[in-house]
Amino acid sequence: MKKINIICAGKLKEKYFADAAGEYAKRLSRHCEFNVIEVPDYPDAHEAAAREGRHMQPYLNRGFNVVTDIGGTLLTSEELSRAVDKAYITNSEVNFFIGGSTGLCDNVKAAANMTLSFGRLTYPHQLMRVMLAEQIYRVFCIGAGVRYHK
Repeated sequence: MKKINIICAGKLKEKYFADAAGEYAKRLSRHCEFNVIEVPDYPDAHEAAAREGRHMQPYLNRGFNVVTDIGGTLLTSEELSRAVDKAYITNSEVNFFIGGSTGLCDNVKAAANMTLSFGRLTYPHQLMRVMLAEQIYRVFCIGAGVRYHK
């Protein structure tokens, strides 16, 4: 079974975000082994990204790594589906990284196989987690020819 990990800073504090993320995790369980790995987030903007990055570092050594960043590549859902399918040719898992409120540190960004942008807008990292889970679900639906994707 394919494996997908979201490695992210912080926990989902608002119930509505946790409920939405939980729904996509449930849907994804039919398509892959889906895990969310929460590393501590830090409120000190000066050190936050670097400290969060140290906790993310162990996950960079396995699989195909995708970081979310405003400066990344804009893809359609179909293009993301093809990129994930291609990643599985040589990797057993795909890891998506979401930074905290100060973003991802340069070390995590540098270790990425792909940098993905969700547009030029800045989103709260908790909302980004729900949006990413939805897109990952869409990736699997596209690949399976499931009606969800329009």
